[in-house]
Amino acid sequence: MRKQTIVVALLATCSVTAAMAQASGEGPWVVRARAVHLDMANKDGTGLGLSVNNRTIAEVGVSYFLAPNMATELTLTTPQKQTVYLGEPSIGTFKHMPSSLLLQYHFTGLSGYKPYIGAGLNYTKISRVNLLDGGASLDKDSWGGALQIGVDMPLDKNWWLNFDVRKVYIRSDVFVGADNKGSLKLDPVFVGLGLGYRF
Repeated sequence: MRKQTIVVALLATCSVTAAMAQASGEGPWVVRARAVHLDMANKDGTGLGLSVNNRTIAEVGVSYFLAPNMATELTLTTPQKQTVYLGEPSIGTFKHMPSSLLLQYHFTGLSGYKPYIGAGLNYTKISRVNLLDGGASLDKDSWGGALQIGVDMPLDKNWWLNFDVRKVYIRSDVFVGADNKGSLKLDPVFVGLGLGYRF
C-alpha cells in the first residue's frame, strides 16, 4: 500500500508539473541535436606524460520541463574513438561513451532568449581499450559531476537554436600489466551548437 501511495504521488506530481509547463504555451519535451567539441584537460597523474586527443562528436539531448523554469536533460552519444599519446607518439586507442543527466534552471522574460544553468552526474563507459598492444589498460567505468551553461534562441514556435557549454569530469586509472600507475583525468569542456525542437 505504501509503494502504491508513493507511485500515485509521483504520477500526480508529474501531471501537475507537466500541466504547469504546458500552461506557459509550450510543450514539456525538448529534443536537441548538437555538434559538440571535446577539449580535454589531460591532467595526467601517472607521471608518464599521457594525453588524449580533442575531437568533435554528434550528441542528442532529451529534456523534460518539470515547471516553466525547471527541466531535466539526458545527453547521449555513441562510442567515440580516442587516441592516447605518450608525449608525441601514439600508444593506442580506446572508445568512450559519455552520458550526462542534468537538472536545469531556465531564466525567462529575457526578450526571447532563454539562458539556463545546470548541474548533474556524468557516466562514461570505456571500451575497446588497445594500449601498448594489450600491455596497458583503463578502468571500464567513470562517474563524475557535470556543470552546464547554455542558451536557447527561438527560431519559431517550436524550433530553437541552442548553444551549450559543459564541464564534464571523466577519469580513469591507468594499468600497465597489473600495476596501477595512477589516474588520467580527461575532464573535457564540451562546447556544443545545435538545433532543438520543443513539443
